[in-house]
Amino acid sequence: MGIIVGIDVGGSTTKIAGVKAGKVISPMMTRATDPIASLYGAFGKFTSENGIALGDIERLVVTGVGSVFAGDEIFGLPADHVSEFVAIGRGGSYLSGLDRALVVSMGTGTAMVYYENGVAEHMGGTGVGGGTLVGLAKKLIGTSDVSAIEELAESGNINHIDLKVNDMTEKDIGPTLPSSLTASNFGKTGDLVGSEDIAAGLINMIYETVAVISRFAASGKGVKDIVLTGRLSALRSAKEAFRILGDTFGVSFIVPDNSEYATVIGAALTCFGK
Repeated sequence: MGIIVGIDVGGSTTKIAGVKAGKVISPMMTRATDPIASLYGAFGKFTSENGIALGDIERLVVTGVGSVFAGDEIFGLPADHVSEFVAIGRGGSYLSGLDRALVVSMGTGTAMVYYENGVAEHMGGTGVGGGTLVGLAKKLIGTSDVSAIEELAESGNINHIDLKVNDMTEKDIGPTLPSSLTASNFGKTGDLVGSEDIAAGLINMIYETVAVISRFAASGKGVKDIVLTGRLSALRSAKEAFRILGDTFGVSFIVPDNSEYATVIGAALTCFGK
């Protein structure tokens, strides 16, 4: 069997990965303002850096919101199209090793997919995601670069930004609302907070929003395993932040290796059954 190449075409980025004999090959990402330019750029970079000829590729599998621009062939190779939700579920299942879980894709927005034994069910989502982080950071701290936002946040203090329950009372309000929880994101922001604090507050607001909606979605399916994927899951602070949130909510948030590339890996794996 030759190489199966998956391509995930987003609005501003394209991710690509190969699968051969069940092994994932060199996932990577390119950026461009035009989805077609991004797609062809990613394909050229992937084949060049891995020494792959067109004849080595058995199939192409395309997914993502921008995949409609790809057509039915790329460089003369037939391109199969697969639902992004199927790709999210399959990729999250493969990377986590779980046959049953809620898979959350933290991309420009956030999508939730319940995946069980090869069947994917879209559970909804939220417009809060990477696009929220980039847009608000550009207005509030003057940068839309995710790496710069992340670096600033590591020096920030969300206690300068968020109003906590313990800012209003020293007691826990019932068994499900410990005093350490956030009562209001950005509810304590003063005039003297720095860009570092705002960056930390923005990332925390998105983490908490995703944690809450995914916890409710998971409880509706009776599962406690929630697999986090997508660009924001790869931030350095994600694993520890979601570990704490998971302990608070009584669920297990899992950030597998290569979580940023789960969707494109899942797209390629659809050629191998469930």
